[in-house]
Amino acid sequence: MYNGLGFFFYAPRVNEVAMQFLWSPVLWLLALLPLLIVAYVWLQTRRNKYALRYASLSLVKPALDTRAKWRRYLPPALFFLALAVMLVALARPVALVRTPKQAGVIILALDSSLSMRAEDMQPNRFEAARTAARSFIEKRGEGAEIGIVAFAGNAAIVQMPTTNQRELYAAINTLFLQRGTAIGEGILASLDAIALSDQDLGASISSTPAPQAAPTLAPVPPGTYIPAIVILLTDGQNRNGIDPLKAAQMASERGVRVYTVGIGSREGGVIPGGFGGFGGGRSFRQELDEDTLRAIADETDGEYLYAANAAELEKVYNNLGLDIVLRLEKTELTAWFTAAAALLLFSAVALSLVWNKLN
Repeated sequence: MYNGLGFFFYAPRVNEVAMQFLWSPVLWLLALLPLLIVAYVWLQTRRNKYALRYASLSLVKPALDTRAKWRRYLPPALFFLALAVMLVALARPVALVRTPKQAGVIILALDSSLSMRAEDMQPNRFEAARTAARSFIEKRGEGAEIGIVAFAGNAAIVQMPTTNQRELYAAINTLFLQRGTAIGEGILASLDAIALSDQDLGASISSTPAPQAAPTLAPVPPGTYIPAIVILLTDGQNRNGIDPLKAAQMASERGVRVYTVGIGSREGGVIPGGFGGFGGGRSFRQELDEDTLRAIADETDGEYLYAANAAELEKVYNNLGLDIVLRLEKTELTAWFTAAAALLLFSAVALSLVWNKLN
């Protein structure tokens, strides 16, 4: 069930796969149960014949009562069932279970264009974005892997998804500003990072970024989401590379939700000295393309959020991505089987004591 900012909740359930056992040889003991049941029935038959041989006729009629029969056999049946369940528990069953844990892949796609030097955030947009990213990494949910993508005139994977905070902080510290803004390329690079992470190629490539290949994530049925999201932060308009809406469509087809974050004043922020010296030191204003960011979020079933200052930006980050989708995890079910066996055994003993007392 979808619940707002990237949160999906499923009731824990066993996946449609065969159950496995860590100590499977124990299951051979189940073959002894039919022998025990046969032995029990044989002993009961002998005891009944012996009792009827010496009992008076006044005792025969109650013995033929239908309720007395099933009351007699229900506690032993529960006992043997409890024994079977306990043997299964001893075999340590495991299964793939959907558990409500914070897990998945979160890609922080950060705009590193020169316009991020605008000082409408303190000390500027770029430093405010890096500070918010560090805070997000510090407060991330356990089990969630975070990757970092930077985009300006092109895009590159700065850090593959990892749970190592030290590597993530180091990657953020290596970011630097460049010319251009390629929002669509930032989305594609994020898809690449998710695909590579899914293939267990989790090494950092921050020192020598690899050439970006086409996304290798397989398409999924409409309305399906994989345990991965992209948080894309930008302060401007797309000026380079693929159309952002086309990149968003590719993300949507692969079940990746993109949450877009627009920062800076809506009127446009002043960039000291212009774009890398262009304009003879004059200041320029960079306007935020909110319509495109909303369209990206809508296409991928994400959400667009706006932050006018550093405090709002950090609040946005802290509310995003910490709870995403559930992963299938191999979970041992021994405790559940043991509890079921104990309940069956307790029921057998209780019924036997109560009915014997009534008789």
